[in-house]
Amino acid sequence: MNVFEIEEAIKQTVDGYYKLVLAVGAARTGKTAAITELAAKRHWPRINVNVRLSEKLLELTHRQRTVRVAGIINDAIRDENSGVVLLDNIELLFASELAQDPLKLLQSLSRNQTIVAAWPGTFDGSALTYAEPGHPEARRYPTPQAVIVAAGEAHQPYTGSPGNR
Repeated sequence: MNVFEIEEAIKQTVDGYYKLVLAVGAARTGKTAAITELAAKRHWPRINVNVRLSEKLLELTHRQRTVRVAGIINDAIRDENSGVVLLDNIELLFASELAQDPLKLLQSLSRNQTIVAAWPGTFDGSALTYAEPGHPEARRYPTPQAVIVAAGEAHQPYTGSPGNR
């Protein structure tokens, strides 16, 4: 995975309903390195979602946490005032106690600006996954509506279903 692949994927979101690019790969496949390099090259903000959420959720009750997650991330993105925002370390979005649908949340955030998120998981050409089946945080999304750049792939990014436009 490299910066060029992500930049090309961003171009594919211009007319999309969702302006979401997922840089997909297991740990140590270059997602964070590519996003960090892209942030430096383009001067786009990079948000460490785990850190930002952890700081804000500490002061809330368990019930408030599930309700406020989307707002906290939305506020962080809006505060950056950028047409493209890079999200890294999103694992906390999958925590079962927060009761979120991470893909739906990222799609919602990408309606008004381009979001590039490092997705820790796999993409097999049609389905996006996080964690192994049977794991309490496991997720599987058939035909996700996002432009996907998968680590180790040497072909055109997946652009989601026709409903993506």
